[in-house]
Amino acid sequence: MAPSSRLRAVLIDLDGTLMDTVPDLAAAANRMRADFGLDALAVERVAAFVGKGADVLVHRALTNQLDGKVDDERFAHGRAAFYRHYHATNGAETIVFERVPQALELLRTRGLKVACVTNKPREFTLPLLERLHLAACFDTVVAGDDVREKKPHPELLLTACARLEVAPDQACMIGDSINDALAAQAAGMRTILVQTGYNEGGSVAELADFPSVDAIVDSLADAALLLLDSLHNDSMS
Repeated sequence: MAPSSRLRAVLIDLDGTLMDTVPDLAAAANRMRADFGLDALAVERVAAFVGKGADVLVHRALTNQLDGKVDDERFAHGRAAFYRHYHATNGAETIVFERVPQALELLRTRGLKVACVTNKPREFTLPLLERLHLAACFDTVVAGDDVREKKPHPELLLTACARLEVAPDQACMIGDSINDALAAQAAGMRTILVQTGYNEGGSVAELADFPSVDAIVDSLADAALLLLDSLHNDSMS
């Protein structure tokens, strides 16, 4: 990690890191599939499709394949259906992970700037954060359609740093997937991964030796405590 005395900001993923959004995503994806006469997928299967934004999720859900792609016409109809259904389900069954509000408050009370960086489109991100009373916890929110490139590209993270007026090496990314680790590495910042998320069906434990990953912890609350401990230890040295 960048020396803790230089840490000024924390960037945090949404799906799988702040909250479990899969029940709502799966409901919308399966309603979309029903529109096409397709059987419903298990919630766990849809969870494996989460991580690279809504458009990729539409392709994956319609094909039931991680690398699946439908033709342009089918995608356009599917995307419209998914967006319509997700507007109806967004936040209905989503659960904020334990101690998340307290963790965000702790980071801010220690003087750290906090951003939410997510591949989720802004039209879903902001209402979800508002509905679950987390919007006020962030100094800025950068959504997937605010930039040209989604994670694992670093643009989301670099945009957040620019808005917060910090250098990338003064920030730490907290996420739940290889996409977060890759984006952080490309942006020049360190990463803490949590085990509450999806990682496209894989285990984040497999990323323990990834170059930008400093730690893998159980939850966002544990990640926040780890960062605050490093700040405390540095101030005592």
